[in-house]
Amino acid sequence: MEIKYLIEGPVSQKLILKLIEKAGSKTDSGGHSVFLGQVRADEIKGKKVKAIEYSAYEELVNAEAEKIKTIILSEFNDVKSIDIIHSTGVVRAGEISLLVFISAGHRYHAMQASSKAVELIKENLPVWKKEIFEDDSHVWK
Repeated sequence: MEIKYLIEGPVSQKLILKLIEKAGSKTDSGGHSVFLGQVRADEIKGKKVKAIEYSAYEELVNAEAEKIKTIILSEFNDVKSIDIIHSTGVVRAGEISLLVFISAGHRYHAMQASSKAVELIKENLPVWKKEIFEDDSHVWK
């Protein structure tokens, strides 16, 4: 199953389930760590966020995601596989915009690698956010 790094709209339950099913076929993995990043309904200067519109430079996202995978695989030799999926387009508050799924021989490495991967994604992935408020005004982050 080939999964791209970017998808249009929120990460669906169906996609999450596909990754869980795929993980079951990895008999060399004893632990899986799943990180789901959800859009928050933050209040900023008296306005409530109703959605985030994500935009990305796909070629750079692909290159940076590959670098992140390489870093994780070199730092955590017990990691067997890494899936990174980030939304583009509009994702409403309460919906999932980022999925990181890591399989490793042992749970500790899966959890540590997941935490490191999320930090690298936040620092390096060329994805931009436009927070859209309930009054339809917006601010870029």
